[in-house]
Amino acid sequence: MTAAAYRQTPLFSRWRPIDAARPAMSAPWWQWVASTDSLTARLMAAGGEKPFRVRLLRQGVGWPRQDEAQALGIGVKRYAWLREVALCLDETPWVVARSVAPLTQLKGQRLESLGERSLGSWLFRQPDLVRGPLEATKQPPDFISVNGIDGSCAWGRRSVFYHGCLSLLVQEYFLGAMADDLGLPSR
Repeated sequence: MTAAAYRQTPLFSRWRPIDAARPAMSAPWWQWVASTDSLTARLMAAGGEKPFRVRLLRQGVGWPRQDEAQALGIGVKRYAWLREVALCLDETPWVVARSVAPLTQLKGQRLESLGERSLGSWLFRQPDLVRGPLEATKQPPDFISVNGIDGSCAWGRRSVFYHGCLSLLVQEYFLGAMADDLGLPSR
């Protein structure tokens, strides 16, 4: 590890590179957490006949958390577009997600008009989309307790997507209900 990389990764970071989390992760979870295709499409396939729905929990302008600002390379006190959703199968949240983008980079993207459509349905249609490295966490999301969603979390993952001049951090947390419904192990 170079000195610069060491300085960028706090010793007790909430997020770890996906490969560093691999030894603690079962093979079934690795297939979910390390996948780089559309999570929406994977959830719909895994849910079978269960109807899929994006439930918008919160969307607006605010300040990113410190780790989010660091991932995006912006200051903590820089305004950002924040979006929090639950990805539900048969009205049961399987995944909760929080997306953050610097407000100054949203020029013409119209992401605020997504409503209850998945962000992935927009992201994966962008021809010049580049996805940064995946990171993983075992810590539960801190934004869902106010929304009445059971926050038991098996794994979380995040990465920054780059589209033109837009940097968009997408954080996804796989909930206990998903693990139960699919018969996935606890780790």
